[in-house]
Amino acid sequence: MKKKLIIPIMLASLVPLIASWFAYPDTHLPPGFGVFPPQFVAAAPGFNLIVFSALAFVELVILALYISPTLFGFKKVAPAAPNKPLPLPVWFWVGLVSTSFFLWLMWTRVTIFGGLVYYAFTPLWWSFIFTLDAMVYRYNNGQSLLSSKAKTLVISALVSLVGWRMFEYYNYFALGNWYYPQTESIPSLSHEAVVVIFLLAYTTVWPAIFQWYMLLNTCPSLTSRYSQGPKVNINGNVLLYAGYALLFLMVFWPYPLFWVLWIGVLMVFSGLLIKLNIWTPFADMAKGNWTSALLVALATMLNGFVWECWNYGSAHPQMPITNPNYWVYDIPYVNVIHIFSEMPLLGYMGYMPFGVLALVMWIWAGNVFGFDTKIIDSDQH
Repeated sequence: MKKKLIIPIMLASLVPLIASWFAYPDTHLPPGFGVFPPQFVAAAPGFNLIVFSALAFVELVILALYISPTLFGFKKVAPAAPNKPLPLPVWFWVGLVSTSFFLWLMWTRVTIFGGLVYYAFTPLWWSFIFTLDAMVYRYNNGQSLLSSKAKTLVISALVSLVGWRMFEYYNYFALGNWYYPQTESIPSLSHEAVVVIFLLAYTTVWPAIFQWYMLLNTCPSLTSRYSQGPKVNINGNVLLYAGYALLFLMVFWPYPLFWVLWIGVLMVFSGLLIKLNIWTPFADMAKGNWTSALLVALATMLNGFVWECWNYGSAHPQMPITNPNYWVYDIPYVNVIHIFSEMPLLGYMGYMPFGVLALVMWIWAGNVFGFDTKIIDSDQH
């Protein structure tokens, strides 16, 4: 079974390299490949009304699905009674104070703490993760990752480190949908220190998503809202090989296919697990229950607003940027109407397929390495 899980994913990593051999006959690799953290490569194409309108239409349909699911064939289901809230645990207050401190430090760049500001990003996010965990504990009968599944929380950090590094890899072939302009402009940090800072920051992505996901699942009106909808069966083989094809073509047309960076990888992982009859949110969708897919997508978009807000705050125009993790987007065709300075309006819904992918990659990793992947009880792992 493990070979059946590992080999197709290894192939998905090789597909862009194979395509690059033909797409870039002189270097056989895209410009900027391997520079870590990724830097600016070339200016992406500017605004395109047709692409913007088409993507906006798709996103409006998705928004309508969340707001009025009955328009899409979902049945109204009476929600269960919510759990009685418990007192907030001590780590809520510790996390809240720590989050406030590191956010203040990163945004104000005070010098009294010396170079600590360069390292604020990761403890900021872990403090926030613990704060969210405490909210889950409060509304989930005292059950949370920290209180009940500490091992799962640690493993999610390790999966996050590898998982986000994989996205940085695919980003090279998309010619830099995002990049990190400050990594070379902080003279007091060596390149080795910057690499460590980035790898530590990568550990926060999956845990933050999972905390939001668990928190949304404590709301019965949400978990029942999307539980009886249209039954959608997806063919795993079609999804898998279509994902391979899109990843190959993205190398030749990185700007028109910039979205493949997220969708193509999701198709590969999901198609593989569907093919092997391993549970994913798509297995529930085949039964008409869209809850897992829609709530993990929503959780990731909510967290995305926090990501972008805090990233924006670390780049005050009248002060030097001291956050090595500060990122800038260079998204073709739709890079307009920015919220929190860097992320374009339509980009926020890009977090949604990424959230589903994060859960699917987590399930894949659990089946490869043999750990429990259940985040919430209703997930049928």
